[in-house]
Amino acid sequence: MVKNYTEERINELKLEYIRTQGDLEKLESVGGDIKAAEKKLAAIEKELQELRE
Repeated sequence: MVKNYTEERINELKLEYIRTQGDLEKLESVGGDIKAAEKKLAAIEKELQELRE
């Protein structure tokens, strides 16, 4: 059960990462503030790393 939850969460995070990366690219192209998106990507990367351990 825990393994299923972990796999589901990893998949959710991957999708969220892709969406956030797209948002960041859009913000960059229009000269927007990308700090929040960068922080979110870092948080997702950290959680993915923790889940994989």
